[in-house]
Amino acid sequence: MKHFLVYTNPYKDINLLMTRRICDFLKLKGQRVTVRVAEEDGGKNAGGEMPPDGDCMIVLGGDGTVLQAAREAAQIPIIGVNLGNLGYMTEIEPSGLEEALERLVAGDYMQESRMMLEGRVDLVSGGSREGWALNDIVLSRSGSLQIIKFTIYVNGQFLNHYNADGMIVTTPTGSTGYNLSAGGPLVEPGAELIMLTPICPHSLNQRSIILSPRDIIEIGIPELREDRVQTVEVSFDGSQAVPLRTGDRIRIRRSEKVTEFIRLNQVSFLEVLHRKMG
Repeated sequence: MKHFLVYTNPYKDINLLMTRRICDFLKLKGQRVTVRVAEEDGGKNAGGEMPPDGDCMIVLGGDGTVLQAAREAAQIPIIGVNLGNLGYMTEIEPSGLEEALERLVAGDYMQESRMMLEGRVDLVSGGSREGWALNDIVLSRSGSLQIIKFTIYVNGQFLNHYNADGMIVTTPTGSTGYNLSAGGPLVEPGAELIMLTPICPHSLNQRSIILSPRDIIEIGIPELREDRVQTVEVSFDGSQAVPLRTGDRIRIRRSEKVTEFIRLNQVSFLEVLHRKMG
């Protein structure tokens, strides 16, 4: 590696002390370093600012910062330094920083590909929006505290009606995120599958559903009684919020894009869970 990108969350890396520590170390090793400070808008307006020739992106923060960096990385391999709480997607702890950087410079690492999702929103009023997610695509209520009614199809075949506070469509990487908080299953991040997890379903028999990575999921917002209009919001990894109304649909499938993670150690998913969850 010759060109390192350092992507830092200024709210986690106070006064950019860790960023300077990394830059100083890498420059002493003769490496080129470019620093990028995460935007408050979640990277929505940061298009075109990421250097395309980076060999590695070192992300300082928590899992949220890693997700933001992944949207901007343009297939640049990522490794995270945990400045958050659990940090399921971060590889390096601050106490082992210099040793980890030494191994990166020496090329002593592995790479791991993670599947992503893509979603296309089709509005009944005309037009469409697209987005991509490493973790999840989430439909949640917008406005009043109302129950949302969803109609879900898989590969064009009707699956079920859901009455819930929202719906999470997640990758294996995202299983430790919102999916976990909503009672969904934990999945080994290298697996290839898509999960549907309702948020606070208003039924005792509605639980998570595991689907093939080849499946195409379509979620519609149907009409309610008395011509009442539903208002819903869809987000991609917690950002790019798109408003939906009755009659709108979103089609979700596996993306051709992937996120490349750099790994320094062959630590099993169970070991990570044990360490992170105590």
